[in-house]
Amino acid sequence: MQPTTFYIALGSNKGDKLKNLQNAIDLIHVRAGNIRLISKVYKSPALGFESEDFFNACLVLESYLDPQKLLQVLLTIETDLGRIRTTSKTYEARTIDLDVVFVEDRIIETKTLQVPHPEMEQRKFVLQPLNDIASKIKHPKFNKEVFVLLAECGDDSVLEPINIWLKNPRKAFNFSKYNYIAVEGNIGAGKTSLANKMAYDFNAKLILERFADNPFLPKFYADASRYAFPLEMSFLADRYQQISDDLAQFDLFKDFIVSDYDVFKSLIFSKITLQEDEFKLYRKLFYLMYKEIAKPDLYVYLYQNIERLQENIKKRGRDYEQNIKNDYLEKINTGYIDFLKSQSDFNVKIVDISNKDFIENRLDYLWILDEICK
Repeated sequence: MQPTTFYIALGSNKGDKLKNLQNAIDLIHVRAGNIRLISKVYKSPALGFESEDFFNACLVLESYLDPQKLLQVLLTIETDLGRIRTTSKTYEARTIDLDVVFVEDRIIETKTLQVPHPEMEQRKFVLQPLNDIASKIKHPKFNKEVFVLLAECGDDSVLEPINIWLKNPRKAFNFSKYNYIAVEGNIGAGKTSLANKMAYDFNAKLILERFADNPFLPKFYADASRYAFPLEMSFLADRYQQISDDLAQFDLFKDFIVSDYDVFKSLIFSKITLQEDEFKLYRKLFYLMYKEIAKPDLYVYLYQNIERLQENIKKRGRDYEQNIKNDYLEKINTGYIDFLKSQSDFNVKIVDISNKDFIENRLDYLWILDEICK
């Protein structure tokens, strides 16, 4: 599932205005989603009432929240930052004001949320910063781009750009020192989900293991002794080809590569599934291929306890996985840990996520990113 793109307007004209804006951005990052872009800050006169000048900005937010839930999050952030709403219908000064301007190309009309934001086309303090980050986004009612609305706006307010940039909290997670990150873990650990989220949030090229296309996988779970060797050989061949091909294809528009597996998993799994004589043959073939493959700059191992692994396996509902035994998962965990302890040349981060749910809880996701970047 892809996140929804929101365009949010921010304003403050009480207290430390820049700090208020930055605090709001920091809380939006933690509670709502990934902030893609932030505009310049503009000083503008209060419109419709006598008060101090406002500092205004806009940002682009990618969030898995629905619009109504996001509105509630924004209102809570306003309250937490000291805004006190009154029943007065007149305009008044506020420490922070957060408004949903656009939700992609949707039109939303409920008692509490109107999108596009009413009268935005008449407000230069909204259109100017929005033009910085989304000039070609069309107003879904007027079918006009933001830059056109700004040019046609009758608001003659004079906006002054402030020569201080608000910080994007997302940039605290620095992956620029890595060209290739492999996310690994046991069956059901969440490696594919994490690789997907990292690739989307941080502009990485994504490499996903093509296990779903392997015809031997369901057969292996039905009759392990018969199909273990062809399964492991087919996985090895496919992983070797995929990693070799994808790493060779340089993408100018991506910042790094993230995959949901490392080829060495072939040796870990085969040691568990194959008979001793089969494994000896397999290991020879493996190292012939492995020496030709680029190794990840960072190897992230997501550790989950067996109980959580079984919960995740049941939740995702693949028929052929439903009878996986605990001892098989234990052997895989042990195989990975033994391998990682023996790798002096690998940059390894082992992250215990047994008590984390980074899919449903954004704080858990941010915690994992912080652990990876340490």
